Amino acid sequence: MALKRLVLEMGMGTDLHGRDYTKAAVRALRDALWHNSLSVVPALGYDREDMRVEVIVGVADPDAVDCDAVAAVLPYGTATVRCIEGGLDVPGHDAKGVTVIANAAAIVWLDIDEAAP
Repeated sequence: MALKRLVLEMGMGTDLHGRDYTKAAVRALRDALWHNSLSVVPALGYDREDMRVEVIVGVADPDAVDCDAVAAVLPYGTATVRCIEGGLDVPGHDAKGVTVIANAAAIVWLDIDEAAP
């Protein structure tokens, strides 16, 4: 069996007023996932639970993200979530609030039997 990369999905999420990096990260992953239907996995004869999903989230404060909450967004498969510095913090017009922007990439891997047709 060999681990093969099948899909790359990308999304963006925001938290407009709360400076909640987890909320923005969850919204970014949902944005990446909710516009797709992965029929390739069952078409290859595998169960969706066989998917390994690598999630990379970019936010200005990676340590402020609850990675378990982000992983819980995935409806299928086994998730690994890694948060890195990225995204964007936009100061509010009143210099008090901050809008948080997160970017997410979901990379779907499958352990494929290379001998299978």
